Amino acid sequence: MAAAAIAAALAACDDGGTRATAVPSARLSGRVVSVADGDTIRVRLGSGRVERVRYIGIDTPESVKPGTPVQCFAKRASAANSALVAGRTVRLVGDVEQRDRYGRLLAYVYREPDGAFVNARLVRDGYARTLTIAPNVAHARELADLARAARREHRGLWRAC
Repeated sequence: MAAAAIAAALAACDDGGTRATAVPSARLSGRVVSVADGDTIRVRLGSGRVERVRYIGIDTPESVKPGTPVQCFAKRASAANSALVAGRTVRLVGDVEQRDRYGRLLAYVYREPDGAFVNARLVRDGYARTLTIAPNVAHARELADLARAARREHRGLWRAC
C-alpha cells in the first residue's frame, strides 16, 4: 500500500519543464539518513518513509555488493558521495522508470539548498562512470560529456584504476 502511495506521488509530480525531453518525471525531497555506497543512499521523505535511492545514469565501483570484492576506488567514491549528501536535504527527480529491479527508487539527486546535481558531480570528479539504461536517459548526454572530460584529465578513478 505504501509503495502504491509513493508511486502515485511520483506520478503526480513534475520537474517544472526543465528537461529537454518530454518524459514523465517526479520530484520528492527528504533528508539523507545513510549512504550505502557511491551511488545509493537512504532518504527519509517528507512522509516519514525511508526509501533506498539509486542514482540514475551513473555507476560507482562496488564496495558493498555481496559476493563481489571491493573494487578500485570504491571506498573513495562512497566517501565522496557521503561528503556531498550525508545528513543533507536532497531533491529527487525521477525519469521514466520509478524503480529498479531491486525495488530502489531511481532518481537524479540534487543537494539543497545549493541545487548541486550530485550524479553529475560524482562523474565530473572521477568517482563514477556513466551507466545509461533506457528509457532513463534525460541526462545521458550531459553525464557522458562529464565522464569524457574526467577520463581525459585523469581525475579520480581514471587515474587510480
